[in-house]
Order: sequence, then C-alpha cells, then structure tokens
Amino acid sequence: MGTGYEESIILKIVNRVVEAVAVIAFAWFLVYCFGSEVRCTGQSMQPVIEDGDGLLVDRAGFRLAGPGRYDIAVFRSSVTGNVNIKRIIGLPGETVLISGGVVYIDGEALDPPPGAEFSDISLAGLAETPVELSENEYFVLGDNRDASEDSRFESVGNVKASDLEGKAWFRISPFERIGAVR
Repeated sequence: MGTGYEESIILKIVNRVVEAVAVIAFAWFLVYCFGSEVRCTGQSMQPVIEDGDGLLVDRAGFRLAGPGRYDIAVFRSSVTGNVNIKRIIGLPGETVLISGGVVYIDGEALDPPPGAEFSDISLAGLAETPVELSENEYFVLGDNRDASEDSRFESVGNVKASDLEGKAWFRISPFERIGAVR
C-alpha cells in the first residue's frame, strides 16, 4: 500500500507542475501576441516608472478602447525614431497651454488624477502659446516634468495616433517592484 500512495502523491505533484507550466505558457502567449515589452530609459516618468524598469505594453486593448487622458503611452517618435514612454495629457481636438507651471486644456486648469503627483512645470516650451491638437494628435508629458523631453519640445512634438504603440500597464522588472503601473 505504501508504494501506491507514494506514486499517487508524485503523480499529483507532477500534474500540478504541468498545470502551472501550461498556465504560465498560455499567459506568456497572450501577453506577447497582444502586447509587447519595453524597457524604460531615463528619469522622465519618475516616480511611477524608474530608469531600467521593464514594462508590458497592452497593444490590443489600447487599440480597441482608444487612448485616454492620463494613460501612460508607449510611442515611437516620428522625428527621432526612439521609443518613448509618456503620459497622455491632451486629446485630439483640444487646445493645450502651459502657463505659470499649470497645464490648461481648452482654457481650464487640468487637475491630476486622484493619487497622482506630478512635478511643477518650469519650462512651457512649445505650449507657452496655445497648442491646438488635430483629430489624430495627442499631447504627452513626462511625470517628472523638468527631466522630460515631451510634447513641449520639437524633438517630440504632438504625437500622432499612428505612432502610439500601446499603453504601459504592468511592470515586470525589477522583481521587487512587479505590479500594475498607474
């Protein structure tokens, strides 16, 4: 009786390991078929995203639901070709202005979302005068405003919808910071 019981326990353990491997493989398949991975370089999105963080990018959901204000967008600069990670602030058809360190959308001061903290803006750049977004353009800013090259500068400018690759939604590295990105 001892041998059959031991075989039953070993079989259960092997089944659990196979199930875990299958779930992980399926999750990996979903993530990489409908998303991608990107690594953050620089301090422009601190404290939410740190230099060197590995992020999963939701491409499918982003395309279906569309970009929204405060989404953390991953896009390829049409000027430099570099991959960037910034927060969407201005939406198509809106007018963005930065005055006195405050972002104005269509003439009204923009409040950060609940729980978010953005650094003050000491340089308005191109948004020192009103920036009108066309029907396929977005205005993006880094959370660490004084250390971010974003829509305020000609090297990035307004981001075209076609340049948006997806929404950063989950940090996969470093291990101690794994979790959702907001």
